[in-house]
Amino acid sequence: MEAGAWVYIMTNRPNGTLYVGVTTNLARRVHEHREGAYDGFTMRYGLNRLVWVERHDEILRAVQREKNIKHWSRAWKVLLILKDNPEWDDLYDRLNM
Repeated sequence: MEAGAWVYIMTNRPNGTLYVGVTTNLARRVHEHREGAYDGFTMRYGLNRLVWVERHDEILRAVQREKNIKHWSRAWKVLLILKDNPEWDDLYDRLNM
């Protein structure tokens, strides 16, 4: 996996509950979400499907992007997902681990 940072969106099903996160190790973090490794929002709502991801060269830019997206309306987040992933496919298996 390349260096840098990742902003990502998890869900439990198409048009389901959304979670926006940021990490420097996308494969590990998504695996943790899928396995319910930590108590919290993603575990409580069963958010185990990676549906959108965006890479950034710098962690500070990724953190700012995450904060911006978290303040967006749900409709804007859905449009972001639909632009790159109209079928709401789980992108986890496409990660180069």
